[in-house]
Amino acid sequence: MDGLLVVNKPQGMTSHDVVDFIRKSFALKKVGHAGTLDPMAVGVLVILIGRYTKASGHFISDDKEYEGTLVLGATSDTGDAWGVVSYCGDTARLTEEEIKKAFKNFLGEIEQLPPMYSAVKFKGRKLYELARKGLSVNVNPRKISIKKIEVLSISLPEVSFKVTCSKGTYVRQLCADIGKALGCGAYLAKLNRTRSGRFTVEEAVTMDEIRNFKREDLEKRLYRI
Repeated sequence: MDGLLVVNKPQGMTSHDVVDFIRKSFALKKVGHAGTLDPMAVGVLVILIGRYTKASGHFISDDKEYEGTLVLGATSDTGDAWGVVSYCGDTARLTEEEIKKAFKNFLGEIEQLPPMYSAVKFKGRKLYELARKGLSVNVNPRKISIKKIEVLSISLPEVSFKVTCSKGTYVRQLCADIGKALGCGAYLAKLNRTRSGRFTVEEAVTMDEIRNFKREDLEKRLYRI
């Protein structure tokens, strides 16, 4: 069995959980994915099956599109709502113009420091392993590209937004950096990956659907490009 399966990942599952479930449920030898999605996030996770796993680098490099909500006036040790949240700034003074300008300042090619709670490696160890031990290390920033970024709505302290970005972009770190630029802190509260490359959330199957699939059902839903 060879092909791509577009999954709408639910909240609470890791990308590896989805891969592992599909591999075991359908007795498949080779299953991978084209870009990690955090457990808190939902949306498009492209699953690679069979010979398509060999082309993972091609699909991982595709641009991603997200819709999310950040909370201003607070920070989180993980960068999202599942971490330890600390309130640190007043948002009442912020204007809509200031907020939109802060978002636009991140448009284009920028350097981003990977968050400590990430799978980026430092001397052979994943950063989140060090973070869980209370350690913090200096890592080099990475070049990423924010292709499009747009504020969808503002209802302080929440700001909803849409972003299209290159591989390797940490949206929760982007939120933290926007909060820092505004002088009040911010963390990511919700995140939905609406597109990965050419694949959109509208064409994705849910985990509930997959649980009811027979092998032939899975084959019918595979993309081959």
